[in-house]
Amino acid sequence: MSNRKIGMWLYSNGGGDKIGKKIIKKLKDRNIDTLDNINLRKALAKNVNIIYDDIKLNKLDLFFSYNVGEQTQYQMYLYHALNRVIPMINSYDSFALTEDKFHTSFVLRNEGISTPDYKLCHRDDGHHLKKNIKKWDKMVYKPTDGWGGVGLTKIESEANLDMLLPFLNQMDLRYFYVEKFIKYDNTDYRVDIVDGKFVGCYGRKASSTDWRTNVTSGGSVFVREANDEIINIAIKACKACKACNVDIGGVDIIYDMEKEEYVVLEVNGIPAFATPEQEKLGLNFNNKKINLIVDLIDKRTKKK
Repeated sequence: MSNRKIGMWLYSNGGGDKIGKKIIKKLKDRNIDTLDNINLRKALAKNVNIIYDDIKLNKLDLFFSYNVGEQTQYQMYLYHALNRVIPMINSYDSFALTEDKFHTSFVLRNEGISTPDYKLCHRDDGHHLKKNIKKWDKMVYKPTDGWGGVGLTKIESEANLDMLLPFLNQMDLRYFYVEKFIKYDNTDYRVDIVDGKFVGCYGRKASSTDWRTNVTSGGSVFVREANDEIINIAIKACKACKACNVDIGGVDIIYDMEKEEYVVLEVNGIPAFATPEQEKLGLNFNNKKINLIVDLIDKRTKKK
């Protein structure tokens, strides 16, 4: 019997290249061959096939896509098409859901999971936002498809909102998504889940000049243990997204100091592995995460 064969596109920065090599080796030990660095930017579709360097990707047993920073519209278009005919981790539906903050919050709320209060309205209905700033006191404008904290804007008054709306209108946005600003201690929990199993947790802390914990916004990572309640919330959040096949999730959780409860900010479909620098700090979950991903790929590619 020939070996199973998968394609993989994993980010290479921040130690991702070494992670990829470990995954490939462990898959090889299970008789699974890996075609590495399959960037759909270089693929084309022709009749029934999606072709990359003479390889028919639609004939693979699975495609493992784990790179958010380099995704383009063309790649996502082929990503969606390829997922119609072969298994993917994470699936295209998972990628689309976790990249959209409104849809994620909508799904989580409908499953009874606490998230910040939010509002989505058409751009011509800005009066709804004015009602909310009066009700909430402070709120956060979020691009629904942003990541790494890019574009997050805290709105602290109606005057702030009046200044922001013309700028947003110039961007030709069709709708606005805002969340109530949660009073918290400027730290969060990032909890990694693979196939419904807890992988690890770490904390992020905002800088002294910002309120965002994202590392790309100046936040810093620190070692942090998750209690049972936080772990269960993260597992439940990923399970809530299961209809979209969220196999791997990084759940961002903060503690609401006013309501005295944990709140899920978002579910990330491609949570990063710990970088070599972060491993030196004591973040030691990479091997567990690799093993769980390899187990998942093995299970998904078993011949029936």
